[in-house]
Amino acid sequence: MLEQCKNAQERWGGVHQLIDKWLNERQSLIVLFCNLSASKPLSDEEPLAPNLQRFCEVMMDYCSAGHFEIYEQLMNEAREFDDGSIDLANEHMPRLEILTGECVDFNDTYDKHCSLEQLAKLPSDLSAIGEVLEERFQIEDNLIEKMHNVHREAVAS
Repeated sequence: MLEQCKNAQERWGGVHQLIDKWLNERQSLIVLFCNLSASKPLSDEEPLAPNLQRFCEVMMDYCSAGHFEIYEQLMNEAREFDDGSIDLANEHMPRLEILTGECVDFNDTYDKHCSLEQLAKLPSDLSAIGEVLEERFQIEDNLIEKMHNVHREAVAS
């Protein structure tokens, strides 16, 4: 039994650090989003392009880490503990795929040089991507709570 607990700690203890790092990336994404939302897209006061490109870069990094690191780890953990939390993941993954697609579409529109027409639409597009990110964060928080945090005590034992 001690060996099983040690094995669980070795296997899943690092997941918590990975999630913490990812949530710190989320915080950076939110700060960039707020700064970008406060800017005036057609103003000459501050160059918008670097801030917009940085936001797109961080958003894509965050989405990629979610899909290729975090979700995979949560799914592995759910399978290992076999407590039904895999059903929750399967329920939410299709929606997360759609939300990721919307983030990719925003990135494709704004990551490179934007026309004046695109910049004129930026405030409404930022509002829309803000809603996408908010929904994504809520789903992710739910998955972390139900698929990882409930297992922390078992891993720590």
